[in-house]
Amino acid sequence: MPEHIQYQDDDLFNPETHHEESDVPIKPLFWAIGIFIAFAAVAHFAIAAMYQGFVKSERKKMDPPATQVARPADASVPRNQPLLQPFPRPRQSPVQNTPVTDLGEMRTAEQQELHTYGWVDQRKGVVHIPIEVAKQLVVQRGFPTPTAPPPPAPPTPNPQPPSTTGGPP
Repeated sequence: MPEHIQYQDDDLFNPETHHEESDVPIKPLFWAIGIFIAFAAVAHFAIAAMYQGFVKSERKKMDPPATQVARPADASVPRNQPLLQPFPRPRQSPVQNTPVTDLGEMRTAEQQELHTYGWVDQRKGVVHIPIEVAKQLVVQRGFPTPTAPPPPAPPTPNPQPPSTTGGPP
């Protein structure tokens, strides 16, 4: 038994059914696309003009500076951390000042701190030692054990004697 029934051109089972004999009209389709593009362009320019107007009005509303103290030129430069953006530094040419060199300097400082002796706080007598020496000391001495917590404070006596009547006080 065949899956599809084969018909001859003369065998129409519904004489009122026909196929589309014309193509889609292309002229109205191009008009619709043109109108859409024109509207999109007008909307973009209108939004840009509105944005510029809002920027100007907000700048007029801005308060004057609260103080007349001048902000230092390097106030936005982070301190004691690697710089992700090349900020100008004194006594250094701009070619040497890059994120790659900043990261290299930071890693060199970290390696020096990990592998040398040095002071953390000289007044309190706190030092850092090389990491390999610290590991050997932990293996020899073991991890420090925490001290026992202080005993709990004795309970305070209740200032009011308990009620003997059984009702609310």
